[in-house]
Amino acid sequence: MTQNALDTRTGLPEPLRLLLEAHPRESWQAHPQFHGLVSFWLERHMMFRQLMAHMSRDTEAFLDGNRDARAFSQGIARYGGLFVNQLHGHHQIEDHHYFPLLRSRDARIEPGFDLLDADHHALDAILERFVQQANAAIQARDAAASRNAAGVLRSGLADLERLIGRHLEDEEDLIVPVILAHGADGLA
Repeated sequence: MTQNALDTRTGLPEPLRLLLEAHPRESWQAHPQFHGLVSFWLERHMMFRQLMAHMSRDTEAFLDGNRDARAFSQGIARYGGLFVNQLHGHHQIEDHHYFPLLRSRDARIEPGFDLLDADHHALDAILERFVQQANAAIQARDAAASRNAAGVLRSGLADLERLIGRHLEDEEDLIVPVILAHGADGLA
């Protein structure tokens, strides 16, 4: 694994933080370019975080005996399906529209788009594992199987939250400063 692999890195590599230093997170909302595309895009990222947290809470509630198996299964099916479908669509739009346009706006951070693309490929396998874990929890036929599958799902969700969280944060730290520095023309 390289230091820039999604499962091992601890943040956006230093050479790619140039624009973030000029446009730190705490200044984003006050920037004239923030409202519109940037705020919408960050809201989408927040939705992904909230869906993962919701599924984690539901899984914990089920394992603690505070949620019945049927409600747990229905919730995981509903929110898991929404999460996976929306995330795949979001990545498609980024890969085929936003990233190619943003890549050319500042040559110094072009390698960051390769990093984000590699993340998307790594996340495909992680999402597939999540789907398998969620389906096992949804399709369990008895109490013991449900608890076992929910335990595996809990662990998978923790890993998913960690890896997608890392990706979302790094993506925000790369993309938002580019848009703030160079505008959103041609992106929407």
